[in-house]
Amino acid sequence: MGTDIRVWSQINPNVPAIARVYDYWLGGKDNFAVDRELARRFVEADPMAIAGVRSNRAFLQRAVRFLAGDVGIRQFLDVGTGIPTANNTHEVAQSVDPQCRVVYVDNDPMVLAHARALLTSVTAPTAYIDADARDTATILAEASGILDFGEPVAVMLVGLLHCIPDADDPYRVVRELVSAVQPGSYLAISHPASDIHAGPMAQGAEVMNKSLPVPITFRPYEQVTPFFDGLELVTPGVVATTQWRPDPGADTTPLPGWVGVARKPAAR
Repeated sequence: MGTDIRVWSQINPNVPAIARVYDYWLGGKDNFAVDRELARRFVEADPMAIAGVRSNRAFLQRAVRFLAGDVGIRQFLDVGTGIPTANNTHEVAQSVDPQCRVVYVDNDPMVLAHARALLTSVTAPTAYIDADARDTATILAEASGILDFGEPVAVMLVGLLHCIPDADDPYRVVRELVSAVQPGSYLAISHPASDIHAGPMAQGAEVMNKSLPVPITFRPYEQVTPFFDGLELVTPGVVATTQWRPDPGADTTPLPGWVGVARKPAAR
């Protein structure tokens, strides 16, 4: 109980947080009035925001099903997990194989406060690491208690990298995580696009960055594809969120997000 009190004491209901804004857009209840107000102002600037966020969540589920089901990955490192919602990574992966191992990473105190509830129904080792995504050394050291880095791992960076400004070198974060996993591992990324519905997205980013304590950076296609340098992209490559292996009959109208999944090849 003492830990819970300390965690909750770190949550400031008067300052918006990106995780809680996303929670509101996804229909969750773990948010405050200040988060809802910012979320609404973003939607006024970009009316496609909610559809884009929900499409991003659907991509996560399709990617995990592909990784666990089609290529047989049994270990997942999900960095920037956000506030738990339906069909989290461990739920999707463990529905394919109950022995899939999952480590979540986030540094938002609201996410930490819900971590115990998130992990109550697991069927295999599953853990939550309280760490900043930029601190890859801590992430990898702590994740090694659950994941076997001698075997392939899927590194999931879904809706995370736009929260790392250019000054903090998000490409370094990706390189260091990918360098720690074995050939045959996979990297899955989704990233808000600055070049799809560019005008509304730019207005939305401006709204967000006037209120958030840490700025967000939406990026164009040519800045997202280098995250996969040295890896083998699976079909269909880097595409709009709705167009990555869509479910039959799904609406594939482009929404403002770039996504891709790639395999780490054997060293040459």
